[in-house]
This record gives sequence, structure tokens and C-alpha cells, in this order.
Amino acid sequence: MPVYIRKHPLEIPPPSEKDWIKKDEEENFFLQDPDQIFDSLPQPFRMINKLVTLVFEQAWEIIEKREALREAQIQKVKPTLYLPTAEFQVMGRANCLAASGQHVFVGLSSGLAVFNTPSCKRICAWESTRLEICAIRASNLGNETHLLVTVDDMGLARLFYFYRDSLLLIKVLNEVEEISKRNTCVEAELSQGGDYAGILLQGSTEAWLEIYRLPKESWLKETDHSQAAAAVSSFRERRLSQASTKSLDLPGEGSAETESPMSANRVETKLSLPVLLLKVRSPKPLTGSTFKSPLEALMKIDDGSVIGLGQNHMIKDYQWEQQDAIFRSTFEKHLERESEPDSKEEKPSHAVFHFLLPSRILQIGPEIKAQPDVPTGISVHWNGSHNLCLYLLTRPSKEKTDAELKPDTVWPCAAPITCSAVTSCSSYMALACEDGMITVWDRCLGFPLAVTALPEGCLSRTIHFLQTSAAPRDQLPRPKVQLLVLCTDGSLHLVTVSGPRESRTVLLADRSEDPDQTISAVAPIPAFPGAVLVFSWDGTVCLTDTATPQTVCHFITPPSHTVASPWQPVFTVDTTNQCLLLQGDEQQQQASLPTQTKGNQSSIFLFYFDSYQSMKVFPAVPEPPPDSLQHLPWDERCDIFLCDRLQRLPDLSQQVPKCWSQLRKHAAALRRESRKK
Repeated sequence: MPVYIRKHPLEIPPPSEKDWIKKDEEENFFLQDPDQIFDSLPQPFRMINKLVTLVFEQAWEIIEKREALREAQIQKVKPTLYLPTAEFQVMGRANCLAASGQHVFVGLSSGLAVFNTPSCKRICAWESTRLEICAIRASNLGNETHLLVTVDDMGLARLFYFYRDSLLLIKVLNEVEEISKRNTCVEAELSQGGDYAGILLQGSTEAWLEIYRLPKESWLKETDHSQAAAAVSSFRERRLSQASTKSLDLPGEGSAETESPMSANRVETKLSLPVLLLKVRSPKPLTGSTFKSPLEALMKIDDGSVIGLGQNHMIKDYQWEQQDAIFRSTFEKHLERESEPDSKEEKPSHAVFHFLLPSRILQIGPEIKAQPDVPTGISVHWNGSHNLCLYLLTRPSKEKTDAELKPDTVWPCAAPITCSAVTSCSSYMALACEDGMITVWDRCLGFPLAVTALPEGCLSRTIHFLQTSAAPRDQLPRPKVQLLVLCTDGSLHLVTVSGPRESRTVLLADRSEDPDQTISAVAPIPAFPGAVLVFSWDGTVCLTDTATPQTVCHFITPPSHTVASPWQPVFTVDTTNQCLLLQGDEQQQQASLPTQTKGNQSSIFLFYFDSYQSMKVFPAVPEPPPDSLQHLPWDERCDIFLCDRLQRLPDLSQQVPKCWSQLRKHAAALRRESRKK
């Protein structure tokens, strides 16, 4: 019987697909799922299974987070919802709002309209086809007179004068005969009392700021004269119409008076034009020096009492290149290896400027009498610049506006300035830089009040000063400043400054994971200290109390409307009538209305704060701030300073021993180091 004999020995086969488990994971694997060893899949199905399982687990985690957030929102106490107390319709789409006195100015897609706030009635309008007003700034001049400056979609800045239900166009500030030479207006501002106006213009190669002096006193006289002439002409026409009706002796009409078609609004009034006062050009990029000697550089400097912008220097191009090469070779390991910046520096194209009242920062001299409520200077900082430039408005008329204007004062910062804010009384100024540092300046005393830092990774987008209680007249005002800072990541912070070393930052709203709840804008309410309006992308308008901090209530539109463009809401806070004006759009679901009616009308909703019960949680309106100390007599100022010094004496006596102990320790350390050497 033949027997088959294997020539080669039996070999151990290679590991199969079942042996994919690692040795260190074998015990845990069998403990978790012993049956999985019989269900293992071959490649590539095993990898696909792992990916599907990973996606499922990540999706399940997201679902669990959303469910937890939804349950937390359900269990959370819902704030009170308040509907608007009044409403008025405007023809066309409203792009911007401005409240001044008892009037509301609405920038439309076809011009400008004026409404009365208490009655919500339209007073007058300035219409122009194919012209869309994008921004409005208003200033109350008193006696039902207001000054307006507008910017349209074509970049034209117009100056209007509203007087006794009449809207007059004074001038187009950047109008030129040739369209090719027109410069675009980027931003426009008015001073608080309407004494000055500023527009930021941008050309093809550079940008500059123009400041105008406004003859508001002469405008009032000219409008009074024109109104009187219009009344006389109207009276004469009525008399002529009466005489003509009597001579004709028509039956049924008798001697009834007829209204003249000529009215005061139709009388052409030519007002005096504003005067160009300053022209501030954007700073030039720093380049190598062209001077051959230091004497030539000194000849270019008119006054050596002010720190300049660094243009007149003796550093050559090759010296900068050598220093840059040495720096990069020394710190090559610490430098970020990213794409190298362009060799050509971009010129600044945008600036932020504020009108400043008299203070110790800008000395105007004893020969010029300054009024406490009239601006005496402006502050300007350009994008990407470290310097805050201050310019005087009380300049002699001999200087040429076309000449290169040098700043009167320069405040250099450690990082580029991103945004700034000034209080209404110009007592404090806040500067936010790209490194997250915020500096609060006391303009009356002339030194920084405090320097504080935002949390890491937060960059300021907007800054607002909050209203605080005022000090009595017989005491020095204690420096307590509150800042509302909205960051670029959507977080909201409250910065409280009480002194050089006393600053505190509170997180009011963290960055939301839901994009619809991202904060789009904030606005403080001056009449209610600590009250802040917060607008979100989903159309929510909530009132937050910064002292708690908690949401007090929500302002909502009627069910038939929604907040228009919630990512950039059109609203304004009327400080005179204490109300919020907000634009709303009609819901798309109401298809029964004609399409033309929807597109040609916009709804403006008014929320009067005094009519809501929840507003009582805020403290009473603080007393008006006392007169500035620099306007008091010298004997009263000395008494106030001495009393304040006497009150601070106990605190100073406690700080003196600490300072002496620190000095002794420092002196002892210096002695030890000197002995070792």
C-alpha cells in the first residue's frame, strides 16, 4: 500500500486577519467584547468600519451637547418680552437713523426724510433719484435747529440745515466739476455743538482728513431773514388773490381767502459756506534719510518742543538693512517662518478721529479764550499706526491748508491702535491696541489713568464708555471709569478702572458656539447706568445689566416683522425721548400683500424705556457732572485739593512703611552684589 510522505517539514502559516489585535490590548479586547474575535473584517472593510464608528461617535457627542444646551435653555428663566410702543412707516428702505432733539432723520434709498418723534409724523424730505444715503450724523443747535452731514453710496458728503420744518442743502463738501477727480468720502463726523465738521476722503493714492469750521450763528440770522421775506411775500399774494376774487365777483365764492402755493419751505435760501480749517494727510511710510548732514535735518524742523512722527532722521537705507539682517540672524529660531511681507508698505487709508474739548493735553495759550463747550482740538489715529496725533483747531488763518500739517502732540503706543473712544465731556480717552492692551487717559490731568489687558486672544473691535455717578462739587471726582469692549471673536467684556493699579475685567458674554447668537452690535443707554443693548445675528435685542450681569428683557418686533439685517442692524438710541428706534422687515410668509408695497416701505419701531416695568431695576439718572476744576477760582480749587489730600493722608501713611522696607531690601541687595564684585 503506497504511502505519501511529505518531503518538507510542516511550516507555520503566516498570521491571518484574525490576529490583528495587539498584545497589550488583547486582555482589554476580550474583556470588552469576547465575541468580536469571530467577527473581524478583512481590509479595507475594517478601516471603513473604524471611520464610520468614529463619525457616529463624534455626531453623537454633538447631539448630546445640543440636547444639554436645549434643556438648559428650557430650564432657564426666560426674560420678559416687550413689543414696541409706537411705529411709523417710511417710503423706501431705511439705511441709517439719527435722532436729535424731537426729530428723527432717516436715510433712505431715495434721499432723506425727517419725522417728529412724539407724533411719528413726517415733517419734510429731501428726495433725489438714484441716491442712497448710507450714513447720517446729526447735531442739535437749539431752537428746533439741527445740523446734518450725510454720506451716500457714491461717496459724496452733504451738509444739511434743518430749521423750522425746512430742510436746506448747504453744500456738497467733496463736489468737483470733473467726476474723474472726485474723492470718495469714507466717514463724516460733527462736533457735539455743531461748531466743526470733519470728513475722511480717500483718493487713488492717499487719504486725508478735512476739518471745516461751520458759521452756525450766521446761518440762524440768514434763515430768520429768509423766513421773514417768505412771510411778507405770502401775505402779499393773499392780498392780491383777495382783490382779484372781489373784482371778478364770482357767485358762490364771495371773499373767501385762498392759500398761496408759495410756502416758506419753497423759498430759496442761500446760506454761508463752511470754511476749510485743516487738512490732515496720512503719515508717510518711514524710508531711508536723504539728508547729507545733521544740520540739514535740523533745518527741516520748525519747532523742537514736540515729539514728531520720525520723518526727520539720519538713518540710511543700508543701515536699516544691516540692522534687520543682524536681528534676523540672531533671533532666527524665534521668528515665525511665514510668507514674507511685501516690500512695499501700504499707505494708511482709514482713520478714526474725535473732537476734543479744552484740557491740559492741548495747551492753547493764554492769548486765546476757549469756551468750555466748544472743541479746541482733534485726535487722529490711522490704521496700522502706533501714534495718536493731536491737532489744535485754534490755528491762525495765515497757515495754508494745503501745506503738510504737523501734529501739535504725539502719543506713541507700543502696538498699532485698533480703536478708540472719548467721553462726551472729553475727560477720558481710551485707546485699544493690537496686543490686547487698553490705555485710559485722564485728559484733564494729562497722564494715563490705567493700563489694562484683555484676556489672551481677544482683540478689541469697538469701545464704549458707560455712564457713572458724578462726584459732588466740593470733592474731587474719583476716577472710576467703565468701558464696554466688544471683541472680534464676539465676546463682550466690562473693564472697570478705579486707579493706576485698580482695574478689573468681567466677561459679560462669551463667544457663542452657535453662529446665530453671535453679537453684532452693542449700545449703552446713557440715562440708565449699567444698561446695555446687545444685538445678535438671530435678530435678538436684549437689555443687559452690567452690574449683575444678567439679561433684563428682550425687545421684539411684532409677529408680522423681523429685525432688518440683524448682522448689521439699523437702529439709534434717542437720548432726548429715552427710546430705541429699530428698523423691521415684513415677514416673507405674508404673500397676500402686493410686492410693490413690501419693497417701497420700511417700518421703524419705537421702544420707550419709561413704559416698561423692567427698567426700574436700574438706578436713577445720575446728577449732571460738576463744572471742571480748571474753570473754578483758584481759592476754591486749592481748598478742594487740600481737603482731598487730607482725606487720603491715612492711606498714604500706610503706604510709606512698605515703600521704605522695599527700598531697604533693594539697597541691601545692591551692597551684596558690590561686595561680590
